[in-house]
Amino acid sequence: MTASAPRRRLATVTLVVDEYDRAKAFYCGVLGFECVADTELDEGKRWLVVAPKGGTGAALLLARADGERQTQAIGNQVGGRVAFFLETDDFARDHAIFLANGVRFLEEPRREVYGTVAVFADLYGNRWDLIEPAP
Repeated sequence: MTASAPRRRLATVTLVVDEYDRAKAFYCGVLGFECVADTELDEGKRWLVVAPKGGTGAALLLARADGERQTQAIGNQVGGRVAFFLETDDFARDHAIFLANGVRFLEEPRREVYGTVAVFADLYGNRWDLIEPAP
């Protein structure tokens, strides 16, 4: 008898932020994410998780920087590369909504073999791809 393959998924990714409420306002208010959890912890910390509405992928744990090393990483956690890939079923709709909400796109939308994409910066300068995958 063979053992079945393990079932795994990437559930949550930590994003270091400067302040909880400011980050929550951007991700939930500007990008339209939903707040999955916002629980007070010891020492003024919070378990603050946000995720795209209706999504099935990973969520973000918004973690307030603790100390100088973490503070220096805010906005540059992956050395200036695109860090996050936000998939959509309607690029034009979400691109227009993000622009209306003040999201700063770093390039014009472009079509690639893998889909329609444009890079935008979040509140801290982290780079994101807004992408509608090719059919």
